[in-house]
Amino acid sequence: MKYVDEFRRGDVARGMAAQISRLVDPAREYRLMEFCGGHTHAIARYGLTGLLPDNIRLIHGPGCPVCVLPIGRVDSAIELALRPDVILCSYGDTLRVPASNKMSLYQARAKGADVRMVYSTNDALQIARDNPHKQVVFFAIGFETTTPPTALALLQARQEQLANFSVFCNHVLTPPAMRHLLAAGDAVQLDGFIGPSHVSTVIGSAPYASVAEEFAKPVVIAGFEPLDVLQAVAMLVEQINQGRTEVETQFTRAVTHEGNQKARERVAQTMVLRDSFEWRGLGQVPHSALAIHPDFAEFDAELRFALPYRHVPDHKACECGAILRGQKQPQDCKVFGIVCTPDNPLGSCMVSSEGACAAHYHYDRFIQGATA
Repeated sequence: MKYVDEFRRGDVARGMAAQISRLVDPAREYRLMEFCGGHTHAIARYGLTGLLPDNIRLIHGPGCPVCVLPIGRVDSAIELALRPDVILCSYGDTLRVPASNKMSLYQARAKGADVRMVYSTNDALQIARDNPHKQVVFFAIGFETTTPPTALALLQARQEQLANFSVFCNHVLTPPAMRHLLAAGDAVQLDGFIGPSHVSTVIGSAPYASVAEEFAKPVVIAGFEPLDVLQAVAMLVEQINQGRTEVETQFTRAVTHEGNQKARERVAQTMVLRDSFEWRGLGQVPHSALAIHPDFAEFDAELRFALPYRHVPDHKACECGAILRGQKQPQDCKVFGIVCTPDNPLGSCMVSSEGACAAHYHYDRFIQGATA
């Protein structure tokens, strides 16, 4: 497939790995966090860790939107879904996230809740049109990548005067989470970030400047194919060796400095920055999430249904929080692959297609078993 297969060539990957081996300083360690779950899965799927020198350590970050959603927010969505007058719509992975009392949205559906998986916000709008006597709530999650479709849904709902449509907004932001990780007192030591490409097609490369400047950590925005990741690693190694702390873009085929201006304008028109928002594993992170703009208050599910937020601690046996902070690997969790599996997830990192535990379960454990 053009523009995909070219970035998956094994011979080129081995050549790039050899180049990285020549670049690294054998006397030091390079601790690089891949912020996005898409990178985590590419690294695991293509065995990139095995190609890299031993002194390059790739660390998982909190770049999986389903994984960082706190239990209290899922509980609120389940509470909404169980109302007889509500149809709750969301993307697929969200429906499987474990919440309180061993519940999930799928399990709520088994109890009679009208929960529907949608592929786009257009699907949720159509469900609202088709069910005028029901309240249709879109459970909106995701990083900056998925905020523009939610913004367009709000604009469309206003244009059509869809009084039975509302949004439960849980969109979170990437650069504030990076800064929070670096500022935390118990933060894992990092030398640089592999920045997310899809997020950056929307926001551009400019917002990462504060991370590079304030914390002196280089950021290289990379695509999700194996050669993209390897090239980003090489670019980070060169920056670290030279003492540079800049924002660079490897994924130049889609990311610009300013991003998608029209998309950003629609988001600014329909959403506002929250003062604080709880992330699973990170706690309260200032200015790291979006809420519905007051001008669109009639479509704000939190206001319409007076949803209070309650903090709910994670399961004591689950290490998702430490994995999202980069402090542990999935294999460090005692229940990984035993009690906690994709078919029976104990924590959100095993649920999502971008979760670190799911990536290790599907790929790394077989690689490690073969080389043990």
